[in-house]
Amino acid sequence: MAAELTIVIPAKNEAKMLPRLLDSLLQQDYSGMSETRVIVADAGSTDGTVEVALSYQGRLLIEVIPGGLPSVGRNAGAKLATTPYVLFMDADVEMSEPTLLRRALWRMRRRRLHLVTTNIACREGSLFDDALYMGNNFMQRVGSVLKPFATGMFMLFDCEAFWQLGGFNERALFAEDYLLSKGVARTRFRIVRGKVLTTNRRFQKLGHCRMVWMFFWTMLHSWDDGYFLRDQGYWGEAEV
Repeated sequence: MAAELTIVIPAKNEAKMLPRLLDSLLQQDYSGMSETRVIVADAGSTDGTVEVALSYQGRLLIEVIPGGLPSVGRNAGAKLATTPYVLFMDADVEMSEPTLLRRALWRMRRRRLHLVTTNIACREGSLFDDALYMGNNFMQRVGSVLKPFATGMFMLFDCEAFWQLGGFNERALFAEDYLLSKGVARTRFRIVRGKVLTTNRRFQKLGHCRMVWMFFWTMLHSWDDGYFLRDQGYWGEAEV
């Protein structure tokens, strides 16, 4: 069976979180998992992230390449992909359902889609954390009929469409995932049933009010690409 999927994971100091994602990949019932190349684009980790990733060799077709900011790491991994599809995932998420990858790929093939995403839920945290991610999921639904909206936690792209859009803008200093996803034709975008799990650490670092403000301010500037090229203070405050 020829490989049809490449998975790209940008990472920096994710030795603690990365195993959850990699273990969830091993639990997927997707028949092509053993042929799927998993590329970790490491941005100079100092906590053993590289060693953790390489410890999965023999169980996954995993390799580590130099990364940078997420947009840089994602593009670097995508450049190595020779498969029809590429899946971008953040290093601090995990797939809670073993059928998610198989179902997402089935939807891509059947509908000839350019981008598929899924819902996001908080692995741990407060009811407020859960409510904010529910709000994110609602806006994704709105985007499915107006302007596609997906985050780097789960972005399954048709490779050809990805490069036609120019890949992730490496000059973007904020919401580079949204900047790319909004360029997808809404008829070629779908949200697959299910979810990926993440933590509430973004809220802990930036604060709930700041995160909500940044989210809605981004929506207000969705037609202003220049907004995403200006430093909004996200990486300096959210970096862990």
